[in-house]
Amino acid sequence: MTEDQERVRPSGVWATAVGVARVRALETERENALFRDPLARAFAAAGGLWPSSPPPADEAARRRRLGVAFSIVIRTKFLDDLLREASASGVRQVVLLGAGMDSRAFRMAWPEGTRLFEVDTAVPLDFKASVLRQERAVARCERITVPVDLREDWPRALAAAGHDPALPTVWIAEGLLIYLPEDAVELLLARIGARSATGSRMGLTLGSRGVIERFGADAAPGSAASLWVSEMPDDPVGWLAGHGWEASGHTLRERAAAYGRPLTTPARREEGPGGLISAVRR
Repeated sequence: MTEDQERVRPSGVWATAVGVARVRALETERENALFRDPLARAFAAAGGLWPSSPPPADEAARRRRLGVAFSIVIRTKFLDDLLREASASGVRQVVLLGAGMDSRAFRMAWPEGTRLFEVDTAVPLDFKASVLRQERAVARCERITVPVDLREDWPRALAAAGHDPALPTVWIAEGLLIYLPEDAVELLLARIGARSATGSRMGLTLGSRGVIERFGADAAPGSAASLWVSEMPDDPVGWLAGHGWEASGHTLRERAAAYGRPLTTPARREEGPGGLISAVRR
């Protein structure tokens, strides 16, 4: 770990982004990986989670960790595909909300003219920048970081960074909404909608019904699951229609089977209509 990285060692909510990087690094090492993230290992190592991380306290905690890791892999593949489809449709603006250790600017092939905005607070962006410098990483599109707290006036900061609301945008909120209370989720969607031209796209991950009870109720203090506060509504498609989006929902189980990684555990009634959402602005 470099001196710069030590000064901004992961802590608080954003430290979960380093855990996500570790999961992506492990997936990258699989022979039949659903995606390749060559920077994930460097992020995990800089955050002290590579080559290993502290073992779970008990069997239940181990199962929770495996479940969360599985969901991260599937959602990453789902949103990668959504971004490729948006690019193929002509969208050239990408906004990653709560970008964390996302390396899509570096690992995906982007059409010429793509501008990718990474919105997050300054501390994780600084940590990330130190790793990127160490790895001599080169973005494959125009990458613009926007250091701002999503609880503040991030649309103003995004506009100042050069985002054009008159052009279609693809918005990604991956692993974010579960940490926001309901009113904050509503405000976030209203702000996204106000800056989304016709043809814009959106990819969301939502906590499935019952996930907080199953994973978060007895989670260790400070762990990712202990910070979860929001689950998806009963009708996510109708909910997003009220915000001006034509959406489709997919369950983790459905997408996992489609990707050749079927879940073997029985389906739960509370899994609901879909925690992976793709949407289009008409």
